[in-house]
Order: sequence, then structure tokens, then C-alpha cells
Amino acid sequence: MRRFLIPLCLTLGACMPATNTEAPTRGAIADSSLPPMKIFAVPSPTPPARSNRDIARDFADLAFTMESGRELPVMTRFEGPITVRVTGKPPAGLSPDLTRLLYRLRTEAGIDITQTKDKSANITIEAVSRNDIRRNLPQAACFVAPNISSLSQYRSARRTSKTNWALMESREKIAIFLPNDTSPQEVRDCLHEELAQALGPLNDLYRLSDSVFNDDNVHAVLTGFDMTILRAYYDPALANGMSRDQVSARLPSVLARINPRGQNRSPHYAKSTSRDWISAIQTALGPGAGPVVRRNAANQALAIAQREGWNDHRLGFSYFALGRLMQSVDADKAHTYFLYADRAYRQSPNTAPHRAFVATQLAAYAVSAGRGQEAQNLISPHLSVAARHENAVLLSTLMLLRAESLDLLERSTEASQVRLDSLGWARYGFGPDWAVRAKLREIAALNPLNGRY
Repeated sequence: MRRFLIPLCLTLGACMPATNTEAPTRGAIADSSLPPMKIFAVPSPTPPARSNRDIARDFADLAFTMESGRELPVMTRFEGPITVRVTGKPPAGLSPDLTRLLYRLRTEAGIDITQTKDKSANITIEAVSRNDIRRNLPQAACFVAPNISSLSQYRSARRTSKTNWALMESREKIAIFLPNDTSPQEVRDCLHEELAQALGPLNDLYRLSDSVFNDDNVHAVLTGFDMTILRAYYDPALANGMSRDQVSARLPSVLARINPRGQNRSPHYAKSTSRDWISAIQTALGPGAGPVVRRNAANQALAIAQREGWNDHRLGFSYFALGRLMQSVDADKAHTYFLYADRAYRQSPNTAPHRAFVATQLAAYAVSAGRGQEAQNLISPHLSVAARHENAVLLSTLMLLRAESLDLLERSTEASQVRLDSLGWARYGFGPDWAVRAKLREIAALNPLNGRY
């Protein structure tokens, strides 16, 4: 129901001592030289590589449980054509990103959904400031609420039966609240997750490695798995008011029809994620806690993952979170945790984007040690992964690290071109010019050739 403020990745400067950010570096580029913003025009999702029996279990847990763990008595969805309108003060990038997403929902999920300006639209997307969102939900970057169409209505209706998802019998009117003062990618990521939940399941499951229905924020846009879930959600065989047992009885035939490749795959039956691990991870990476509390929570999450016997992406994410939080305390120990994270991800399916995030940290460590070729080897396999998963923050960070590694290898002409090519993606991922320049300085400061330390 809301995208949490869990910053996944890309603070790299904590690997090194504090530096004077005003000193000139070879990564510095004047405002006037920033190239145009780049966008991902053509999506490239892949079908879910899993058993339909696993997908059926995932569907039921997504559709009949809320993020809090509360059970939902019946399935609810929109019936008939669905209309979407945009209000508030939308940023320039919202319209084209919404157009692309609606097209994907029509073609991949088979949902009859279109944009309108009519006030009677089923779904209203209101673009407001981050402060407006946090005044209502302090830990949310964006959120969705039923039976209202504006933030002012939400303020008066929250904590009432009107916005209680568990009391709904069908979906008629829903509002989505997106930030209008953040980067284009953050707006788009919120759009994908919140529109998916406005249409379909309300829950998030950390056990899902290939889905935006997961609060780890690894996936930026709706995946092939997500579209399969939404296609099943709007299949004619299902309807409003069905119980979990009724839906579960019909799902096997629905999935056999819409995802035949999943029929003959063996089920994996990943263990459910305990509430204490979720709480520990949210404390470690969410807002509000101090450094010591965060590190203790990350250690607790890792201990829980090990005790549960997880050998999947959740173990990798536990190591990754601990590595993130150890960077400012012990860079060598943080590096070790990132290596453990990569090993755990490598042993788990559907973790290419997860490994790409880890690669940014490992490559940053290699660059700071002056090991250019090692950094190149770490970065190269993940550039196409970041592009395929439409993550401009990840892609531009990898490219900027690659530029520094090329400088270390005395390939300065190639480094300059890679750095320049990265900036269009950085503008989409990080937003305003000052944020792009800050990322350039941060990554350039890792390079010992820049005289930083």
C-alpha cells in the first residue's frame, strides 16, 4: 500500500575518509555541458521462471494479506473498463511514464485501462510534495488509499471505515499520491508500485526475488512476474467477493492458461518471511533510527536469516544491509559483507539486479584501492542488467565507476566518453543538476588519482 523510504543502494563515499568536495576532480562537469535526459523507451520484461504452483501460493498471499499481516476476507478489484486521471502539480516526466505503463498493463496484463481527464475516474493520481506525503505517512515515499480522490479527503477519512481495505467488497474509486519534487525515476518507481497495488494485490512479500511486490526496492518497474499476477487478478474466472479458498480452487486452471511455461516446473516453496526479520530490516534501513540502532538491527536481521536457514536473496539482502551500515565504521568489514551478499545472491535464482547493486559497492572498493582492472571486471557484466531492469540510478552509477576505473588504467579518452554517456541516465535517476554533480563528485572522490586522500 505504500513505497517505504528504504534507500537501497548507491551511497559509495562512505567507503573512504571524509574529503573536501570543493577540490577539482576529473569528474567535474559544468552545468552547461550536461546532456539531455535519457529514458527507457522500450520495456524488456521476461516471463516468470517459476512453477505455477509457486505463483498460485504467491498470488494468494499477495491478494489476501496486507503488509501489516492482517488477513483480507475477500478479493476485491475493479470491474469493467478502468480510467485513470492525474491531478495536483505533476512533474514533466510523469505523463510519458504513465502512458508507457498503461500500455504495458493493456498489452501484458490484459487490463482495459485508459487515461482520462474526467473527475469520475476510477483512479486519481495526485502529484504532491514529499512533505505533504510525509505529514500523512512519515515513512512513506508514496501511497495509495481507497474510496477517496484527493489528499485533503484522505486527511479527513483516514482511520475511518471509508479507507479500510478490509471492509471493501469491490473497488470503485482509489487515489494514489506521488511526490512531484523528486527525481523522475523515483516518481516512476512509485507510479509502478502504487498503480499495481491500486489495481491488484495490496501485500508485499520479501520472499519474491523478481517483483515490485517486495519492499526491498530492488526492482524499479513492474516485472514479468508482476504482470502475470495482474493478468490472473483480472481473469474472467475470478471475481469480486471470492474467498481465498474459492480463488485458490480456480487459480491452477487460470495460470495454466495464461502461463503454460510454468506448468511443468518444479515448485520451490520458499519459506515465508518472519515479522521479526521484516521489522529488523525496516529499522536498519528505514528513517528515524540512529547509526548504532541501525547496525544492531542489521545484525539481528542477518542472525534471523541464518537461523531460518534461508539461502536465497533474503540472506543476501541481510548481508548487503549490514555492509551498507558498516561502511562508515569499518570499510574492510563492509567489503567482506558485500562479498557474502554477492555469494548468497549468486546461489539464488532471479537475482541479476541484486548482484548489480552489490557490484557498485565492490567496484567502489576496488577503485578506491586503485585496482582499475578489478573494478572493470566487476562492473562489465551488470551494465546490461541495469539497462534491462530500467534502473537509471544503478546504470549511471555503474558507468561513472567504470569511467574512474578506465582513468586508473590510463584510458582517459574512453573514460571521458563513458562519463559523458552516463549523465543522461544520471539526470533521470538523480534529478536536478546539483544532484547529478554531487554523484559525480562522490564517485570521482573514490579515485586516488584525483588527489583525494
